[in-house]
Amino acid sequence: MGTFFWFLNGICLAGLLVVMFQMRNHEKGLYVLFFAEMWERFSYYGMRALLVLYLTKHFLFSDTVAYGLYGAYVTIVYMTPVIGGMLADKYLGARRAVIIGGVLLVLGHLGMAVEGDPVLPGETPDGSVLNIFYFSLALIVAGVGFLKANISTIVGALYRRTDARRDSAFTLFYVGINLGAALGALWAGYLGENYGWKYGFGLAGIGMLAGLVVFVLFKPALKGAGAPPSMARLKEKVFMGISREWMIYISTVLSVFVIWGLVRSQVVVNWLLLFSMIGVYGYIVYRSVRHLEPHARDRIFVALFLISVNVLFWGLFEQAGSSLNLYTDRAVDRNIWGSEVDASIFQSINAIYIILLGPVLAALWVFLGKRGLDPSAPLKFGFAVIQLGLGFLVLVWGANTAGANLTPVIFIFLIYLLHTTGELCMSPVGLSAMTRLAPVQMVGLMMGAWFLASGAGNSVAALIAQATASAGADGESQVLSVYSKVGWIAIGVGLLMAVASPVITKFMHLDTLQDDTVDDDLAGQSQIGEPMAAGIHTEDEMKSD
Repeated sequence: MGTFFWFLNGICLAGLLVVMFQMRNHEKGLYVLFFAEMWERFSYYGMRALLVLYLTKHFLFSDTVAYGLYGAYVTIVYMTPVIGGMLADKYLGARRAVIIGGVLLVLGHLGMAVEGDPVLPGETPDGSVLNIFYFSLALIVAGVGFLKANISTIVGALYRRTDARRDSAFTLFYVGINLGAALGALWAGYLGENYGWKYGFGLAGIGMLAGLVVFVLFKPALKGAGAPPSMARLKEKVFMGISREWMIYISTVLSVFVIWGLVRSQVVVNWLLLFSMIGVYGYIVYRSVRHLEPHARDRIFVALFLISVNVLFWGLFEQAGSSLNLYTDRAVDRNIWGSEVDASIFQSINAIYIILLGPVLAALWVFLGKRGLDPSAPLKFGFAVIQLGLGFLVLVWGANTAGANLTPVIFIFLIYLLHTTGELCMSPVGLSAMTRLAPVQMVGLMMGAWFLASGAGNSVAALIAQATASAGADGESQVLSVYSKVGWIAIGVGLLMAVASPVITKFMHLDTLQDDTVDDDLAGQSQIGEPMAAGIHTEDEMKSD
C-alpha cells in the first residue's frame, strides 16, 4: 500500500466527517439510508472495479467478450429496479424490498469469491466455476432490483416535495453512495489485484452485510416511510394457500435462474431491454393520459424526457468500468509518488471527487434555491452532458500530446473530474426530479423507469466499448478516436438541452406543485386517504417488517 492509497482513504474519512456535519439539519432517517446505501455501494463498486480486469486476466476473455458480458450484466442490473419498484409500490413497501435485496446481494457477492484456478493461455475456463460466477451475478442483479430504486424512494418520502432541503438531501445521499463506491474500489480493488480476486470479492460481500445490518437495526428512524401499502393484501392467500408475499419470494428465486441464463448473452439482453422500455414507458404514458390531471401529466412527460437524456449520459459515462479501465491499465503512466498504482484504484477517483464536491453542490443548490436562482433540472442536465463531452476531449488531447509515450496520469484525473461534475448535475438532481414530478402512487414506477434508462445507457456503453476494442499496436488510437467522436456529440446535445431548458421547465408546472402533507406523528399519516396511510392501518404498521 503506497502513500497515494492512504491519501485517498484519508479523503474518504474527511468527506464522511463533512457530510455528517451537513446532515445535522436533515431528517434522522437520512443517516440510516446514507449508511445502508454506502455499504451497499461498497459491495457493488468494489466488485465493479475488478470485474473487467478479472475477466481478462483470470479467465483470459478477449476485450470484446469481456465488454459484452460486463455490458449484459450492468444492463440487467439497471432493468430489474422497474420490477422491484412496482412490487414495492403495490405490495411489499420499500422497506421490505430493501431487506430482500440486501440478502440477495450478500449471497451474490460472497459467491463471487469462488474463483477457481487461473486460466492459462490455450486453456478454457472450468465450467463449474463459470456457472458459479454467472449464478452469483444473477443473485446480485436480483438484489439490486429490489434495493436500488426503493432505497432512493424512501429518501424522497422523508421530505415534502417543496422542501428546500430536498435536492440537498439527495446530494448528500449521493455522497454516501460514493463514499461506499470509493472505499469499495480502494479496498476490494487492492486486495483483488494484489492478494487474489476472491479476497476482493469476499470483502465486497462483507460490506453488503454491514449495510443490511445498519438498515435493519435502525429502521425506526425512518418513521414508517416505506411501509407496505396494505399488510392484509400482502398476507392474502392467492394460490394453493400461499400468501402473496411468499409468491413474490418464490418468483424471485425462479427469476434468479432466468437471469443466470440471460447474463451470458448480450444480444438477448439488449432485445429484452428494448421490449421492456417500450412496455414500461408505454404503460407510463397510458396511465398518465388516462388517470392524471393535465399538470400532473405534463410533469410525467418532462420526467420521461429527462430519462431519455439519462440514456446518453450513462452510455458515455460508463466507459469508466470497461474501456477506460483497460486503457488506464495498459496505456497510462500510473506512477504516483514513487510507486505504481493498480488500475482498479482509479475506479475510486470519480467517487472521491463526489465526496469532495458533493457537499459543495448540495450547499450551492440550497443557497441558490433560497434566492430563487437555482438552475432548473433540465438546465442542470444540459450542463452535465457538456461536461461529459469535455472530459473525453481533454483525455484525447492529453494522450495525443504524449505521442508514443504512455498517457500522463493527470489526464485520467481530469476526465474523472469533468465527468464527476457532470454527474453531480445529473444523477442526484434526476433522482430528486423523479420523486418530485411523479404523483405518490407512481414514484416507485418512475424510479424504476429512471434506472431502466440507466440500464439502456449501460447497454449503449458496452457497444461503445466494443467499438474501442482493437487488437494490435493501434488499440490505444482506436480508443481515442471513439472518445473524440462521442465527446463532440455530447457537447452538441448538452448545448441543445441548455437552450431548450426554459421551455421544458415550463411544463413542470412548479407553481402548482403541492406537498404530500407529510407529518411526523405517524408513519404514513401524511397520506390519509391513500392506501399506505398508517393513520388508517395502524395495525399494519405494528406488524410491518
